[in-house]
Amino acid sequence: MTDPLTRAVAAIAAAGEDFVRRYHRLEIDTDVTAPSTPVLFVANHGFGGVVDLNVLAVRAALDALALDRPVTILTHQLAWTLGVGRLLEPLGARPAGHDSAVEAFEAGHHVLVFPGGDKDAAKTFADRNRVIFDGRAGFAELAIDQKVPIMPVVTAGAGESLLVLSSGEAIARALRLDKILRLKTFPVSVSLPWGLNVGAVGLLPYFPLPTKLVTRVLAPMTPENGDTAEGFAARVEQTMQDTLTALTSGRRPLLG
Repeated sequence: MTDPLTRAVAAIAAAGEDFVRRYHRLEIDTDVTAPSTPVLFVANHGFGGVVDLNVLAVRAALDALALDRPVTILTHQLAWTLGVGRLLEPLGARPAGHDSAVEAFEAGHHVLVFPGGDKDAAKTFADRNRVIFDGRAGFAELAIDQKVPIMPVVTAGAGESLLVLSSGEAIARALRLDKILRLKTFPVSVSLPWGLNVGAVGLLPYFPLPTKLVTRVLAPMTPENGDTAEGFAARVEQTMQDTLTALTSGRRPLLG
């Protein structure tokens, strides 16, 4: 029997998924079958820190796959710094890192990672249709070492749920947030209910505009002969970018 906290968190997560299905008219394309063995799911961010519409959309997409094993979600350490990480753990969240991922694979779990971190999550409105992994290749090295395939999950639309004017990287450096909170960004944005603000959105929830979300799960990818982690990571990122470009071609803001 699960404890009351776990039941409450699961109910909130289910409500969040239902919210993006209805309010954001979430469209899910999962015309693939996940392998029966553990998989590393790699997703792009939409916008946000503790709250990101893409996370809810990806959870809904993975539910649609009817997976036969648990999913461990590698989550930014910020969640635990702000005191909400423990609340997310019943959903499978663990602090992002190599050890957490290896432990999950050894337990037979799938693993979900958002390699772009806050650089991808705080991108400007102009860059909303970009996948930004910022040269990170640790996820590909993990897949190679653990001999698991990567299944990319691409979501379009969340970057239209507010107006991000700047990622605030210069502000983050000036405030030494990379040392304090492991953050390289401190976005300047306009959103509901915060209006024009610096940094609040991303650390605090906001009320999103009713942008249409589309999530597509791609076929498993494995390293090619001679692939380095950097080469494999770049190929996954480019595949995801090509998909996001296709999903947003001819798109009308908010309407999809």
